[in-house]
Amino acid sequence: MANGTVLLALRENPLGGGVSAEQLRRIGKELENQGLELRWAANARDARATLRTEAGLAAAVVAWDLPPGPSGSPEEGGGGDVLRHIGRRFKDLPVFLVMADDSDQDLERLPLWVSETVVGYIWPLEDTPSFIAGRVGTAARNYHKDVLPPFFKALRRFDDAHEYSWHTPAHSGGVAFLKSPAGRAFFDYYGERLFRTDLSISVGELGSLFEHSGPIGEAERNAARVFGADRTYFVLHGDSTADRMVGHYSVTTDEIALVDRNCHKSILHGLVISGARPVYLVPTRNGYGLAGPLPPAETTAENVAARIAANPLTAGAVSRDAQYAVLTNSTYDGLCYDTVAAARAFAPSTPRLHFDEAWFAYARFHPLYAGRYGMAVGQDTFPDETDGRGPGRPTVFATHSTHKLLAALSQCAMVHVKAAPRAPVEHERFNEAFMMHGTTSPLYPAIASLDVATAMMDGSQGQWLIDEAVTEAVRFRQAVVRTGRRIAAAGDRPAWFFGVWQPDTVIDPATGERTAFEDAPPALLSREPRCWQLEPGAAWHGFPGLTDGYCLLDPVKVTLTCPGVTASGETAEWGVPARILTAYLAARGIVVEKTDSYTALVLFSMGITKGKWGTLMDALMDFKALYDEDAPLDRVLPELVEQFPRRYARTTLGALCRQMHRHLTDGAFIDALDTAFRELPEPVAPPRHCYQQLIRGGTERVRLRKAAGRVAAAMVTVTPPGIPVLMPGESTGTDDGPLLRYLRALEAFDRAFPGFRSEAHGVTVDPDNGDYLIECVRGQDA
Repeated sequence: MANGTVLLALRENPLGGGVSAEQLRRIGKELENQGLELRWAANARDARATLRTEAGLAAAVVAWDLPPGPSGSPEEGGGGDVLRHIGRRFKDLPVFLVMADDSDQDLERLPLWVSETVVGYIWPLEDTPSFIAGRVGTAARNYHKDVLPPFFKALRRFDDAHEYSWHTPAHSGGVAFLKSPAGRAFFDYYGERLFRTDLSISVGELGSLFEHSGPIGEAERNAARVFGADRTYFVLHGDSTADRMVGHYSVTTDEIALVDRNCHKSILHGLVISGARPVYLVPTRNGYGLAGPLPPAETTAENVAARIAANPLTAGAVSRDAQYAVLTNSTYDGLCYDTVAAARAFAPSTPRLHFDEAWFAYARFHPLYAGRYGMAVGQDTFPDETDGRGPGRPTVFATHSTHKLLAALSQCAMVHVKAAPRAPVEHERFNEAFMMHGTTSPLYPAIASLDVATAMMDGSQGQWLIDEAVTEAVRFRQAVVRTGRRIAAAGDRPAWFFGVWQPDTVIDPATGERTAFEDAPPALLSREPRCWQLEPGAAWHGFPGLTDGYCLLDPVKVTLTCPGVTASGETAEWGVPARILTAYLAARGIVVEKTDSYTALVLFSMGITKGKWGTLMDALMDFKALYDEDAPLDRVLPELVEQFPRRYARTTLGALCRQMHRHLTDGAFIDALDTAFRELPEPVAPPRHCYQQLIRGGTERVRLRKAAGRVAAAMVTVTPPGIPVLMPGESTGTDDGPLLRYLRALEAFDRAFPGFRSEAHGVTVDPDNGDYLIECVRGQDA
């Protein structure tokens, strides 16, 4: 294996003639003899291409007089342009600047910033090739060694020792798998290194996850620095475990918790474990059925106190003051709060504030998200902490599902803590909650992936990685809108296409001019947060009650919109339900993150490429062509027709879209949908009481037609839209109430469109007749 790669961005052609070219060839040969791979670049354009594609660089040798390439002259010459790109792309990469031997050029003529960027200078003809190569090679090897983060470095060192293990796991570095045909296939598939690094907690050299010592503790402290926390904890069972951990620590039996209704089910699990009494806060919704943020009015101290007072469960609470509040940030659909404003709003109501940022671990590393993530809330944002005015800053927790949109293995997560004096977090006490929910058999490659994910975000390289994802998302968003505009202008086919949920226009703060989103410079959209803020009353987002700057749309979470409804809830005579579109995409091997009635969410992670989103654009165009020609459904979705021939044989794509659109836009369905999420069910019993009944046989599954007036024993969450409609301990309401009407509408939809069933967690479907059954407390009426 090579010891790293060296970029040689030099003016002279190493294959050409002359003394300088011969000297460069000798330097290159010496570097190769040291086990280094070379990447030659003859101009700045080629060097930038190498910087984009070669992450394994260990050093760079750049000529100051490097030609810029055919695209033009960048500022301060080609070499200066490359140096700036290196600074944005890599953290502390050793760079040597090559000076011209046959000129009177000297160091004093270089800009001052250059000396802060490079580690040394090279005049090729003034030293021997072996000496020059030795300087570069030593710097490359040191960088290659130092670039590894603490735990991963220790794990590699331990693996390289080739010691026998006398501890768990029993496969002993994979040897056990070699004694079975199935095991051998498993071993060969993953390779020996995975099994050699799957070690026991007994390996003291690597530290302890529970004691946060050794290289593991060092890695967690490094993550705290990088993510801006006072303390960071590595969690190996996903953000779900991290959420339960924080909830279990923050609130106890019969204390009040303020809970964003648009929450992950793990938040509820934390309430069950802790025995807390939840008071739910209701987010806004728009015409697409997307959940918005909590309205600012919902978070004021007066309204929070009124909601607590009106909740029947709080009568049995130990205090009428909430001890804990949790908000989803960003939401599944990419809406993120001004977290400093949110913390100030909640400060009078609770001493502990938890931002569930499962999908937002990257926010600290790009200027678009400044002030939009939990760890942005610090003492400097609450100056009244020191002068005694106001309640002071709450302690802030942020939980990250690190694997979702950063580069970590599945199930890898982090808890970040920024404590405040009014609710101190003593490590030893929080660690009790950590140990209750953690495992004594951690997977060391998973810990290493958290360590590496942290290192990847450290310094300028973190912004570079996120900026690439943001930029590709912006290009895709603009491409969709421009394609729709071209289709409408061509006049040779029906003038419809898919859209993107985003502002129609943006303002350039430098000029004050407003321009169409698709015509705005990508650099502006990639760097200016105001382009993504939800302006109060703007029709494109459809959320009422917002204030200026309160909420921002995350550009990397791209929501495609289908014809049929608008964000304000207006319905058209015809439409293309998103479930049909994403079924077609899945048949093409394109799986989206989430499908609602008329929207589909796609994520632009660090792994996105133009080729990847170009494939999606091609599929969208193909679907439009199939719809416009009213293609037979057995040509569009052959597996669906094969599975349900009696329902879909001899049906066309257009006919299916018309049928489903009529069903979804029926007045009763829309009214039930809106009301079910706007008017919360009546709380009757704490969640823990219902769970106790569930595991002791005190519950029963009840059909919807008999469910009126019962008390739910399990959470019911329907995707789309993915928000709980019924929590444990809540009443199902009357037979003609919004909850049961909505669930019956979904039940009817499933019967009418087999193969497109809603994903309803907490609902059991009778396989014989398709009836919905929900878990209710036995013998208890609301």
